[in-house]
Amino acid sequence: MKICPRCQKTYADDNLNFCLEDGSVLNQATIEPPRTVQMNQPVPTQPQPQMPSQPGVQPAWNTPQQYSMQPPKKASKTWIWVLLIVGGLFLLCGGGFVGFLAYVGSQVDTVSNLSTSNSRSTTPTANKEANSSTTTSATSSTSGRTDVEKIDLSQWVKEFSIYGVTEFTGGEFIMSSKQKGFYYVLVAPDEYKTENADTRVTLRNINNASGSLGYGLIFHSNPTPLQQDYAFLIDTKRKKYRVVHHEPQKESSVISWTSSTAIKEGAEENVLEARDLTDKIELYINGTMVTSIKNVYGYSGGVPGIYSGDGVKIAFKDLEIRK
Repeated sequence: MKICPRCQKTYADDNLNFCLEDGSVLNQATIEPPRTVQMNQPVPTQPQPQMPSQPGVQPAWNTPQQYSMQPPKKASKTWIWVLLIVGGLFLLCGGGFVGFLAYVGSQVDTVSNLSTSNSRSTTPTANKEANSSTTTSATSSTSGRTDVEKIDLSQWVKEFSIYGVTEFTGGEFIMSSKQKGFYYVLVAPDEYKTENADTRVTLRNINNASGSLGYGLIFHSNPTPLQQDYAFLIDTKRKKYRVVHHEPQKESSVISWTSSTAIKEGAEENVLEARDLTDKIELYINGTMVTSIKNVYGYSGGVPGIYSGDGVKIAFKDLEIRK
């Protein structure tokens, strides 16, 4: 039995914690046996003490009664929702989450490469020379720009990377991502500008390996890789090219895979070139213009770079800018 210390009302329900009249916290009622007194002495009397209500608890006259009983805790089903969400994302994106991981891997590693390129030992160097000394039969068609800056790719070798493999041998910079489904990107420091210039690189698929992502030339790139740029990519096995642009956490198609007889197949060398003009960008393979695009996604004051995907080992050389 419980009793209200304020109004002295008693309740037989031991599960009730608050008075239904004034909201005071109920106390446990104790029944004391009658006290033994002597007949000749007056029976002692004492006023019933007024028990104060519990501090911080106010009578709730206009609200439903509140009880301190805590409902039993239900078993958490959070893990079920996590599995459903992850599964749904995988089905909707068709494996896009893996592509996102590839993007993050490339980004982290290339940022670290850029930060080290500020030191003297790793800064790519430029050699300015006359146009006649660098003209080859594969690039006989030129835009008339003769001021050449060559970027020293030997300075781009990374001793260790968890995302890609690099080495410089026989005058070629060899690069590949470590896994299929990943792409690996390196770009030049911000002193090399591709605006109002011809950006060119020579490459070859060393082992004539297959890949779905391609490999090729980066231009109009933010000096922080994969934030904003264009990539002009080829696949020598299928003799196709494509153009993509990057923004944070996303690679989007500008021109889908397109066949071209200008591409030399197998392990032969191919020269890719992007000519930035006033109203468009012309894209060349081995001196033949294959397409042109509007500069919508390029980074203002962007730089050149190179791209290799799907673990295909690509040898690059003669990365240069002509103005």
